[in-house]
Amino acid sequence: MLNTIGRRRTLAAGESLIWEGEDSVLVANVIDGVLKLSTGTEDGREQIVGVVYPSDFIGRPFGSTSGHGVTALTEAKVCVFSRRDFDAFAREHPALEHKLLQRTLGELDRTRRWMLLLGRKSAGERVSSFLIEMSERLVEQGCEGSHDQPLKRFTLPFSRQQVADVLGLTIETVSRQFTRLKSEGLIDLPSRREVEIIDREGLIAEAG
Repeated sequence: MLNTIGRRRTLAAGESLIWEGEDSVLVANVIDGVLKLSTGTEDGREQIVGVVYPSDFIGRPFGSTSGHGVTALTEAKVCVFSRRDFDAFAREHPALEHKLLQRTLGELDRTRRWMLLLGRKSAGERVSSFLIEMSERLVEQGCEGSHDQPLKRFTLPFSRQQVADVLGLTIETVSRQFTRLKSEGLIDLPSRREVEIIDREGLIAEAG
């Protein structure tokens, strides 16, 4: 029933869907692709505050303004809803409101982990944590591999520069950490974007 009030939209990599500080006029569900949530700092720089994947919900139902911008990191497909129509539909369907609450609590948990990742962890711990999360999130979205086990080998939907931006590091630091993890036998790098986890327990330990 929800599909009757939504429309599909394809975003090119780099295309924005929601802008920080603007009126919250739409919400969306991610069908395919990866998008970043970002906010501007006082000195004009961009700070990436989160990443969303297929099946994630973006936007702010029942809200007035958008707290962050949403931009596609890769080509992405989303189902877009007018916030006003979505809010009215949710009020008439308690099960949807319950699901929204669950997703909000899940997002809060991810935000807390993100704050720990950026504020407390070393460069090596950040990269290791990122790779572990990618292996788990890509499985959750129904990509190749077993659906009840994290992927051992996957293709990153990010460039090295994008990984650096997401983790608050320089591209040189990210490259050094990838090289170090490979030399220590924790991962293999079959190509520029492919990652194979060789020693998952070791990588988890490295992530702190």
